[in-house]
Amino acid sequence: MTQLNVKPTRAGSRILALGAARGDVDVVNDELVGPIDSSDEWIRQRTGIVSRKRASKELTIRDLSVTAGREAIEKAGIEPGQLGAVIISTISNPVQTPSLASIVGEDLGAHLVPAFDISAACAGYAYGIAQADALIRSGTAEYVLVIGAEKLSEVIDPTDRSISFLLGDGAGAAVLGASDEPGVSESVWGSDGSKWDTIHMTNTLYDMRDAGAPWPTLRQEGPAVFRWAVWEMAKVAREVLERAGVEPGDLAAFVPHQANMRIIDEFAKQLGLPDSVVVARDIETTGNTSAASIPLATHKLLEEHPEISGGLALQIGFGAGLVYGAQVVRLP
Repeated sequence: MTQLNVKPTRAGSRILALGAARGDVDVVNDELVGPIDSSDEWIRQRTGIVSRKRASKELTIRDLSVTAGREAIEKAGIEPGQLGAVIISTISNPVQTPSLASIVGEDLGAHLVPAFDISAACAGYAYGIAQADALIRSGTAEYVLVIGAEKLSEVIDPTDRSISFLLGDGAGAAVLGASDEPGVSESVWGSDGSKWDTIHMTNTLYDMRDAGAPWPTLRQEGPAVFRWAVWEMAKVAREVLERAGVEPGDLAAFVPHQANMRIIDEFAKQLGLPDSVVVARDIETTGNTSAASIPLATHKLLEEHPEISGGLALQIGFGAGLVYGAQVVRLP
């Protein structure tokens, strides 16, 4: 029997470099409180957000993705054509096809490189890292570009008190490459479609076409999401640490999805993280950028705390679906 040729497997992968792009407009709480009959104090107490980055009309999700991706590629010291795949996680690509990844890959000079989008909301970057790691370890790719990108200001109802004031715009990128030692742990990921309505879009394209429904925007059941994130995702985080063979004190950083400052603080408490672990709190001035939040927060942590470079970070994303994904990674 003729045997198929397959590429050899590799010991592991690791993140070589990160890139970031944030919206070009700072939107403070006072600019949003009128339509939701609220106050700066109310938003700060509930979310920890002081201001959020949003993109002007001229700055597209494509622009944000290219900027973040180019920085990551240049810092990794590779050529775009060396990429074995371009993966973008987003829920705000303005068209259903073609994929954002295919366009951004071409913009970056990754001609004829496989490219595809992931729709996994706030867990999307963690999903992308899991897939990039698998592609590299299997020998399918030598380098993979993963981007989390969102322009959520396009799907906001300014009168909505459930989620509109949380959201920001940006893109975060990572280039992964082969490594002699694993730099990405086994991922713990999953979904619970029975809770799909806790974070959802208000209308479908068919509603708009057939019934003249308004532009679809995001909504969430805040208390239900908070309880799920704090209690269920803490279990996922502990499971990741156990599978990776890592104790909380072994971590250099903890980078949860930047959903809400109260969730982040409760997370750290639940995990019993020592003071030596740097906790990402990028939400304060960036807002919740869904799929972009983990890479953006990690990028900022490395700028502010260069001493954690090369250390281990626990990252976990969770959101609409409901979906979740987490892994321990070696920081670039």
